[in-house]
Amino acid sequence: MDSFQAVLIAQTIVNGILLGTMYGMAAIGLSLIFGTMRIVFIAQGSVLVFFAYLCFWLFKLAGIDPYLSIIIIIPGAMVLGAVLYYGLFKEAAALQDRISSLLIAVGLMFILENFMTVVWTPNPRSVVTSYGFASFTVLGIHLTLNRLLGLGIAILATIGVFLFLKKTVIGTAVRATSEDVEASTLMGINPNRVNAVAFAIGMALAAISGINVASTYSFDPVYGFDVAIKALFALTLGGIGTIYGALAGGIIIGLVEMLGAYFVGGGWTQAILFAFFLVALTFRPQGFFGRTGQKA
Repeated sequence: MDSFQAVLIAQTIVNGILLGTMYGMAAIGLSLIFGTMRIVFIAQGSVLVFFAYLCFWLFKLAGIDPYLSIIIIIPGAMVLGAVLYYGLFKEAAALQDRISSLLIAVGLMFILENFMTVVWTPNPRSVVTSYGFASFTVLGIHLTLNRLLGLGIAILATIGVFLFLKKTVIGTAVRATSEDVEASTLMGINPNRVNAVAFAIGMALAAISGINVASTYSFDPVYGFDVAIKALFALTLGGIGTIYGALAGGIIIGLVEMLGAYFVGGGWTQAILFAFFLVALTFRPQGFFGRTGQKA
């Protein structure tokens, strides 16, 4: 292997890590929602794209920098999460049969996709800032400022969620509910309040991922379904119930996607990803970071 090929492979690995953090952030949101309610929120990807469009709109109409728009979008995202829970998922979450909640999530995904298509058209969009092309090279590896900012924000958000779950009273309630809803209810924990908080945080993480997508990649209304599937893969590979596992699972998905495209070709990326997912779960069904016999 010559030095040029080694640099290309290293560049591909770095790009895979940076892409994977987006999947990981979405997976952490899915982990919180699934952990407390056992709901597979397949609309997470479409919600992510919706926030990407909001970031795009704020930039185009008001000239607000994508990363400054975080202080506007995240509070709105958390309110939206609580509204979605109480308005759509509260009754479904109480049922033993999870088909209803899954169908609601699928319906919400299609509603969002059609809404975004009507409002913003199917044309791909992106946010191009004055510093969007700023970059530097380390050992031959090309790094852009946008992607590094996205990586930094994703890491900080993950640490923030981890500390919230470990150090706060409501975070402890969320963890208790994810372990055993009935026992936590008997201890005086309000499951609806916990579920609403989990949904709100999940939407906030989707908003952060959406802002990173808007400032780094191009996106369209149907881009969210692909993100949702890969976030589910990341959640499963990392191990359900682990925050760091969800992020690591996203990075693994990003690496498999980018390395598969480099070595085999872009046309085989999805097939390679699905094959890797199936083989990994065959030998490690609880995920790479999950506990053996962990309750799903």
